[in-house]
Amino acid sequence: MRDLSLHVLDLVQNSLRAGATFVDVLIEAIPRQDQLLLQIGDNGSGMPPELLSQVTDPFVTTRTTRPVGLGLALLRELCEQTGGQLELESEEGTGTRLSAWLGLSHIDRLPVGSMSETFAALLMSDPLIDYRLILRANDRSFELDTRDIRRHLEDVPLDHPDVQTWITTTIAEQQVIVFGGVLHEIIS
Repeated sequence: MRDLSLHVLDLVQNSLRAGATFVDVLIEAIPRQDQLLLQIGDNGSGMPPELLSQVTDPFVTTRTTRPVGLGLALLRELCEQTGGQLELESEEGTGTRLSAWLGLSHIDRLPVGSMSETFAALLMSDPLIDYRLILRANDRSFELDTRDIRRHLEDVPLDHPDVQTWITTTIAEQQVIVFGGVLHEIIS
């Protein structure tokens, strides 16, 4: 994968296959610790302990369309290459939380990519799923929660073209505001 937004798309799709109706995504740059945290939590079906212990093995997958699952294995390898680690917590019937720690300034860290395009794709694929996206760096942060948007819009769906445009534009602008000057790939 060429950037972290594609990892987010892959991981959220895992959450949706597990029956999640809410997915929480945090991307936090922590320069003083030279770390970038990507955290995804969901309210899906969770995993039994035996699957959780093997889930980063590319030849262990719950998918029926192909015999391999590379997403978690590739992300774990990326974390380790940059001096970080991948942590997974899951409880059957409750959900799953993934924390991917990457070296912020490491040359092998992938760029964040376009979170606006990722969330546009997710919202278009199933506008009934709720998401919270938090971007954070130093003293700057941004939070978008589709549950709040739904309350304000009442009967207007999240996949309405005007709503999609507002969401994608807002995420793109805020990604630059929050991460500009902190992540080398984002110029403010």
